Amino acid sequence: MTSTYQMPALREKTPAPEKTVYLTPSGDSRESANLPAWPYQQELERLVTEVIEAAGWSVQRAFEPDAEFGHGFIRSQRMGIEVFKNIPADAPLIVATANWQYSHHVLAGLRSHRGPVLTVANFVGAWPGLVGLLNLNGGLTKMGREYSSLWTVDGSDDFFRDGIATWLNTGTLEHDASHVKPLPALPETAEVQLGRALADQLLADKAIIGIFDEGCMGMYNAIIDDEMLNALGIYKERLSQSALWAEMQEVTDEEADAIGTWLTDAGMTFKLGTDEATELTETQLRWQYKMYIAALRISDDFGLDAVGIQYQQGMKDVAPASDLVEGLLNNVQRPPVTSRDGSRVLWEGEALPNFNEVDEGVAVDALVTNRLWTAMGMDPATTLHDVRWGEEYDGQYVWVWEISGSVPPSHFADGYKGAEGWRQGPAFFPAGGSTINGISKPGEIVWSRVYVQDEGLHVDMGRGTVVDLPAEETQRRKDATNPEWPIASVVLHGVTRDQFMGRHKANHAQLVYADDADAADRALTAKAAFFDRLGVTVHLCGDVSLVTD
Repeated sequence: MTSTYQMPALREKTPAPEKTVYLTPSGDSRESANLPAWPYQQELERLVTEVIEAAGWSVQRAFEPDAEFGHGFIRSQRMGIEVFKNIPADAPLIVATANWQYSHHVLAGLRSHRGPVLTVANFVGAWPGLVGLLNLNGGLTKMGREYSSLWTVDGSDDFFRDGIATWLNTGTLEHDASHVKPLPALPETAEVQLGRALADQLLADKAIIGIFDEGCMGMYNAIIDDEMLNALGIYKERLSQSALWAEMQEVTDEEADAIGTWLTDAGMTFKLGTDEATELTETQLRWQYKMYIAALRISDDFGLDAVGIQYQQGMKDVAPASDLVEGLLNNVQRPPVTSRDGSRVLWEGEALPNFNEVDEGVAVDALVTNRLWTAMGMDPATTLHDVRWGEEYDGQYVWVWEISGSVPPSHFADGYKGAEGWRQGPAFFPAGGSTINGISKPGEIVWSRVYVQDEGLHVDMGRGTVVDLPAEETQRRKDATNPEWPIASVVLHGVTRDQFMGRHKANHAQLVYADDADAADRALTAKAAFFDRLGVTVHLCGDVSLVTD
């Protein structure tokens, strides 16, 4: 019998042209964010092209900008797959990032691409290309795809130009990682005993993290497989943001308004207006207060030990931003919320660890930190920050760490009195909502990041100091980035800018304060012991003093 099967027409493999680099960007899923980022992307591509052509190579953009959309970003995963069909699989490839980008737009193509890959970002504050680069690098690390990475302020520095030349000649590029050390054998100190005991308790008694929808903003690197989490004693409760929205409808206006009264009585102020499209309004705040109450009640329903809300993209068109809610959850002192029957105050006198943007690497870290800092008698308020930008100031490199409004008020010198509510920007947050804006207080910190590499869990951790810059310098840095967002001026101990950039596996870094330098060293020692006991591979970064007595 003659076969009548319809056989697929397979695409012919396109050979890679000689001495030609293909270039592609990855864009946002929000057109409101792609358009203002496009001039920065054009400038970055110009810088990259100039350096490559000076080396005697040519650049082929993987696709032409779209006149109808007004930019040349990849706008979706489907578009990314179609673009990669036209890139020779063996060609050298640069992913140039001058914006916040959704990594899953290009990860499908990068997973199967066989040529050398270089990720490049512009090191400027105005648009979060640096943040997008670190997120993409974290995703590539998780999937086990080899890549190289570079960054530049204006394309003129030898670091960038020499790095491009090396990558063109060899297909790879290594960065200085001498600041990274493995965890040595730990002595039986009180801190080590505490960390191990808390780990044993977590392994035996288990914990639940609530996930209000997974995979925020294409952050593949922020999703940790259940098999890895379960080995730590941590289990996921998968929740729907539609349930959160439904619960918000059940919260009365009176209950919501009581949250606002508590905050203003505590000293928090809000920059209010009347235009819903561009200003912060009382209506937006009321919905945020309802989200705060709803999140606590649902967390109580499921017995959660930590909770994360995706928000982007899921709720951005129906509800104001979740950041105000999430910053409050991470603060020990916060507006009280009762159970539905009014019989109990939920998590009274405690923070409910929150992991902003459902970043599960942060979830593990926040849970560990909360338990450890509480046991050591220190404020357990944690936050994640975007690694946004930085410059030298007065002889030291000072990072701008800046998250979209979810910093707990205890991170400010005056607490709630130092917290201001500003409207979220319309480009990312069409429904508005308040941030918790302010300047993080000077003090000693422990920073860290949990991530997936080589099919296992790792944590990088180190010490740092949040410094008190002059008011005009802090304001300059806020104005150069997002003035509506809270800022931390961070100096990392024994880690240079390029060492950190070459090593860090995520757009986020976790920050927690200690009472003083000695307490920070003791807490870091206990935290390393905690993670080590859980089976997480610990890497000490920079100048770290483990306590041995």
